[in-house]
Amino acid sequence: MNAPSGTDAPTRIHRVIARLNVGGPAIHVVLLSRGLEAHGFRTRLLAGEVTEDEGDMAYFAAQREVEVHRLPRLNRTLSPWADFQVFLALLRTFLRERPAVVHTHTAKAGTLGRLAAFLARVPLRVHTYHGHVLGGSYFSPFATRVFLAMERALARITHRIVVLTEDQRREMAEELRIGRRERYRVIPLGLELDPFSPPGPQEEGSVRAEVRRELGLEEETVVVGSVGRLVPVKNHELLLLSIRPLERLLSRRIRLLVVGGGEREAELQERAREWGVEDRVLWLGWRRDLPRLYRAMDVLALPSHDEGTPVAVIEALVAGVPVVARAVGGVPEVLEEGDLGRLVEGDGRDPLALSWAFASALARTLEAPPGEEERERARTSALRRFGVERLCRDMAELYREDLGPEGRG
Repeated sequence: MNAPSGTDAPTRIHRVIARLNVGGPAIHVVLLSRGLEAHGFRTRLLAGEVTEDEGDMAYFAAQREVEVHRLPRLNRTLSPWADFQVFLALLRTFLRERPAVVHTHTAKAGTLGRLAAFLARVPLRVHTYHGHVLGGSYFSPFATRVFLAMERALARITHRIVVLTEDQRREMAEELRIGRRERYRVIPLGLELDPFSPPGPQEEGSVRAEVRRELGLEEETVVVGSVGRLVPVKNHELLLLSIRPLERLLSRRIRLLVVGGGEREAELQERAREWGVEDRVLWLGWRRDLPRLYRAMDVLALPSHDEGTPVAVIEALVAGVPVVARAVGGVPEVLEEGDLGRLVEGDGRDPLALSWAFASALARTLEAPPGEEERERARTSALRRFGVERLCRDMAELYREDLGPEGRG
């Protein structure tokens, strides 16, 4: 199709996400809503509500002057009546406002939003998959089969399917057979990364010492960082099990910084008590000063069962913090197959064996951390591949390819 003329009014996009809870998808939709204005696209962002045990990123949208139009009944809880009401609200909105594009994110918003956009005959219907949820450890086998059938049906009414990594496209199109391969487009995550770039060496040392004093950490303490939601797929148990093996390997005291909150916080704290490592863990909850906190870390650990594109890994690369991560989902692609960080293989069926493997990988990284040249190479790669300007440019190009002048809203 021909690209829309640049002399007309901005093209209208309705972007729908289930909720702005802490994580990559919320960051993604807010940055797109703001950044696409420079490319001739005006976005209306529609989102549901977070639940009490989730961190709310509404502040992130407010800071960037992105208005969020709330869908009060849309959340992660399955409720047929509430979901039907959300569907009707979306259908009425699309029929009334006639957007040129409806672009959905996350599973429930993708289901309700695409069905409503199809019935409203929206010219371009796009959905982004932010993770490897259908082939991983999120659902039971029965639930996975049900969701797969639903996604295959939805793919038939979706013009474009956006994924974040090549591995994700291969899995979705070839293994799971969700939609035709030609409908897929790989557009990696884009983030505001400048705040994570380290200051000069003198200032960096000063910030590191300051943050460690605030947290009650001595300079000689080895600090392992974890950043993310406290939910089952993030597999924080592996980190807790790795603490004692790591201390034996290094003959040094370890402190684990757990940044984030979620439904498993109390359960994980109880696990730490049961396993005798509660005094090794600092539970920091949700924080808005992540660039400072990375300065206090000696290594970032990612123990997840599955991942799409982990935001924390990208931030750590830019901050110059070494990364040790399980080789799951899109992680190897982000770390360039281990060139930019240490990957840990293993399927997790033997948690104790995996904890020793993970501890060994952490120990090797801490004993021989990457030099400044390696850190600069990792930083440069992350900035080039995952910057917000690149994200908005890629997405604008996709819309223009698929929208002719008749598709303008």
